[in-house]
Amino acid sequence: MRFKLDENFGSRTATLFRLRGHDVATVREQELAGCCDEELFEVCAREDRCPVTLDLDFADVVHFPPAQSSGIAVIRLPRNPSLDLLGRLVAKMLGAMDAEPIRGRLWVVEVTRIRIHSDTSEGA
Repeated sequence: MRFKLDENFGSRTATLFRLRGHDVATVREQELAGCCDEELFEVCAREDRCPVTLDLDFADVVHFPPAQSSGIAVIRLPRNPSLDLLGRLVAKMLGAMDAEPIRGRLWVVEVTRIRIHSDTSEGA
């Protein structure tokens, strides 16, 4: 699968994706740091990439419809998280993808669960 890591992720996170065989681009590599959320969403859609972000704005399914994307992953961290916790949440997400597709869905990855939003009105 193809992912784009938002600017709040570093090379350690990109490595986790690559070790699982995923194609990863980063906002920093593509000089998109500081771009608006809408632009990032459009770039990801054009490139057929799932954005992975800490930005809760991407959890707004009206503004960023998951069905119009390759999926959206929002990682929710508690206050004062460690790099180890971030790595565990990313690994949790990557492991869950073995059983559940992310394409066209919003995943909110939390410490205790992964909330998945699917547009059930699609095709109705």
